[in-house]
Amino acid sequence: MRHLPRVLMVGVLLGLVTLLLGGVIPSDSSFGDGIWGISTSHATSRTASPTTLPAVRVNQVGYFPNATKKATIVNSSNTPLTWQLKNSGGAVVAQGQTTVFGYDADSGDHVHIADFSSYTTPGTGYTLVVQGQASHPFDISNNLYHQMKLDALAYFYHNRSGIAIEMPYAGGSQWTRPAGHVDVPPNQGDGNVPCDTSATCTYRLDLTGGWYDAGDHGKYVVNGGISVWTLMNQYERNLYLGDAAYKFGDGSMNIPEKNNSYPDILDEARWEMEFLMKMQAPDGQPLAGMAHHKMHDEHWTGIPTRPDQDSQRRIMRAPSTAATLNLAATAAQCSRIWRNIDSTFANKCLNAAEKAWNAALAHPSIYAPNNSEGGGPYDDNSVGDEFYWAAAELYITTGRQAYKTYMQSSSYYLKIPGMSSQGVTPFTWRDTYGLGTVSLAVVPSNLSAADKQTARNHIVQAADHFINLMNGQGYLTPMQSVAMSPPNNPGVTSGYPWGSNSFILNNLLVMGLAHDFTNDSGYLNGMATGMDYLLGRNPNDKSYVSGYGERPLENPHHRFWAHQADASYPSPPPGAISGGPNSGLEDPAIRNAGYQGCKPQKCYYDNIQSWSSNEVTINWNSPFAWVTAYLDEAFHASSTATPTPAPTNTPAATPTPVSGGVNLALNKSASQSSTAYGGAASRAVD
Repeated sequence: MRHLPRVLMVGVLLGLVTLLLGGVIPSDSSFGDGIWGISTSHATSRTASPTTLPAVRVNQVGYFPNATKKATIVNSSNTPLTWQLKNSGGAVVAQGQTTVFGYDADSGDHVHIADFSSYTTPGTGYTLVVQGQASHPFDISNNLYHQMKLDALAYFYHNRSGIAIEMPYAGGSQWTRPAGHVDVPPNQGDGNVPCDTSATCTYRLDLTGGWYDAGDHGKYVVNGGISVWTLMNQYERNLYLGDAAYKFGDGSMNIPEKNNSYPDILDEARWEMEFLMKMQAPDGQPLAGMAHHKMHDEHWTGIPTRPDQDSQRRIMRAPSTAATLNLAATAAQCSRIWRNIDSTFANKCLNAAEKAWNAALAHPSIYAPNNSEGGGPYDDNSVGDEFYWAAAELYITTGRQAYKTYMQSSSYYLKIPGMSSQGVTPFTWRDTYGLGTVSLAVVPSNLSAADKQTARNHIVQAADHFINLMNGQGYLTPMQSVAMSPPNNPGVTSGYPWGSNSFILNNLLVMGLAHDFTNDSGYLNGMATGMDYLLGRNPNDKSYVSGYGERPLENPHHRFWAHQADASYPSPPPGAISGGPNSGLEDPAIRNAGYQGCKPQKCYYDNIQSWSSNEVTINWNSPFAWVTAYLDEAFHASSTATPTPAPTNTPAATPTPVSGGVNLALNKSASQSSTAYGGAASRAVD
């Protein structure tokens, strides 16, 4: 259930306490983004232990009537326990026995699992009770994510640079602010940005616009690339595999561009795409056509800092091959999407894409240094995956043989991480070849039917892998810890990576595509179950999404949503998702709070200074928007969005089932479909 008023109330109290205890202290660029605003000696205590949290962990928002419904119970018993499902009036409406899972390595908890999937009656205020301990209340409804998907997309408007965030689009006056970095003092602005001293270039560029990357005010091409690709892929997936009537047509989102005759989700993506093209080195320069890797403040700013109050000099880092290929890929994708909507913009995108591709071929090994002063490094010294991704997008858009030849000669051709039962997630900003394979599998092109089917098969195999991982987890998480030896968490040999929640979301995205390709409802159940973890069925009893659940995200690492640091600043609006558990413990706040030695899923601190576990970013909210919209389309009966115009490309052929399992109609009950969880009985979560 949604509890935004409670979030704001708690945020006010925390902000007042913070002001009394600490205030702002200077920045320290030696740690990550090096931002300090609260004395960690006065920070709130670490996440409560399982003995002080409800033992019964549920999705705090709710469950779909005809999908899998499971809870995790922390209990040391080695024999099954009785569970009872109670309605809002306290009456028992269903009951059964738990299944003993036992010790769960990634959480350190001994757990049971309660499956109440057979109960399908919609309602609000349900609780699950085990041994007298009740869960948080939750709903059973098909409308769980109907508003959440819009809030997830609103994140991007809130984090636009170069435009005033104002009513009626902001959702509340507390989230309004003047335009940031538009050359109005104290801003030094983005209208005439120089290269930093190590970049050697002498020109300046207008770099206004785009999205702020995360909790800071930097704007980065490589992270912007995967983020804008995901929004545009959400649009393309819906055109060719989904129901266009459900998706973000003109007037469906609350943004200034609504009612301009263009699909709103593309308007939002265009805000970033225009910025990415501005990052291209101009003609006549030694690296013409290459994309500058990033731009940001010369030095780190403190928390809180409203964008228009940032007084730091803005700088542009040198071009890189990785950034250039990100531009080539996304601009090519942009061109085909806009071809029949705004041909002038489509041609601009294609020109930028092909110019970037040729520049990358001429300069295939210019790597960004690991420079973290004033902005995140986003360094990447392996760009074969970016070359494949860019070639795939350009081939789909143009059909030209040169791109096809390059694409097919790549070792990544038609592959995606996870397809061989290996890999923790299908794509990240650093590992991008899965993006090219997804586009080849989704978007009509001149690719042979056999090769397209191979790409789809590989995506389904990856989805199977992520569901198999889910079956081995006490909290039914579609990932597992990975080998690591973090210097800030000595003794740890495996753990969760930075931004683990985004890994989960991208795994769910792949399950959605597998459902499209097979019509196997097991993948849909997998998506719903993965969302349960993110919304409260986890060892921290935490909804990692602001504004949703009894214990939502409250204090993300963000310079404007900084209520914990300064009560005059707002708490986050609904719909932002935290990066989540991170065993690296890179920030001092989480280390000083006593998290060394934490189990992977418990390495999380809802504190504004925990930038390694509690930051928010565009590349984490983009798959969150994709997944919530997909689930809403699958389960919700209607939408206010208007149909979006489809390009004239030949429609994709009806997909052939490839999972080897039983195809289950969506209207089957969860109790019927759960035995084919992901397409085969071996994937059932029992």
